[in-house]
Amino acid sequence: MIMRTVRNQTRTTREDLVNDLKAAGTIVTKKTIGNALRREGLKSCITRKVPLLKKAHIHARLKFANEHLNDSEDNWVKLLWSDDTKMELFGINSTRRVWRRRNAAYDPKNTIPTVKHGGGNIMLWGCFSAKGTGQLHRIKGTMDGAMYRQILGENLLPSARTLKMGRGWVFQHDNDPKHTAKATKEWLKKKHIKVLEWPSQSPDLNPIENLWSELKVRVAKRQPRNLNDLEKICKEEWDKIPTEMCANLVANYKKHLTYVIANKGFATKY
Repeated sequence: MIMRTVRNQTRTTREDLVNDLKAAGTIVTKKTIGNALRREGLKSCITRKVPLLKKAHIHARLKFANEHLNDSEDNWVKLLWSDDTKMELFGINSTRRVWRRRNAAYDPKNTIPTVKHGGGNIMLWGCFSAKGTGQLHRIKGTMDGAMYRQILGENLLPSARTLKMGRGWVFQHDNDPKHTAKATKEWLKKKHIKVLEWPSQSPDLNPIENLWSELKVRVAKRQPRNLNDLEKICKEEWDKIPTEMCANLVANYKKHLTYVIANKGFATKY
C-alpha cells in the first residue's frame, strides 16, 4: 500500500501514509515508513524547479529534438548560442560550507557578509560557440526590443567575427517577445543572420546554461564586493572559460535531445 500510494502520488508525506494506514487498521510510525521506502530504493528529495510546460510546449520540444537528433556535429559548430542571466552579488556564496570548531560559528573567516535584500544583482547577456565564449554585456535598466537590438549590434556581430564563425553561421535565441518582435526579426533579416527555430520554455536545450553555472562558481570564488566589481569579475572569468569546455558542450549536444525524447518532451536534468 505504501509503494502503490507513493508511485501514484510522489508528494505524499510520511504523515499522510501513517494516517492512511491507521484508517486501514494498521499502526506504524513515520520511521518505519521511511525505512520501508528506503529499502525499495526511494529517498525524500527536494522537488526540482522547471519551466511550466503546456501541451504545445511539450509537442514543440519533441518536434525539435526529433528533427535535429541526427544532425551532424558540424551543424552545431555553426551555431552561436545566446541567453541572458541574473548574477547575484552574494548568490552562490550564500550557502558555502566551512570546517570549524563548535564555538567558532561567528569567527569572521567562518561567516559570509550579506546585506538585507541580497546585495543586489546584475543582468548579463552573453553568447558562445564551439570556438569559445563571445562578448558578455551588462544589461542596464529594463530591456526592451530596441535595447535588445542594440545589444545584438554591439555584441553579437563582433562576437561572430572574433570567433571566426565564417559564412553560414546560425544564431540561437529563445522565444522571448523582444526576440520574436517584428522589428527584431527585420533587423536580423537585414543583417543576413539566420536564426534557429526554437521551442519555447526550453532552457534545458540551451548548452549556455552550463556556462552560466560555471561562471557563477568562478565568480563566487573571487568574492566581489559591489555590483561594479561583480561586472568586472564576471567579464574576466567569462573570458577565461576554456575553449575546450565550449567545444565539449557542443560536441555532446545530442545528449540534450535524447534526454528530451526519453522524457517524452518534459523538462530534463540539463
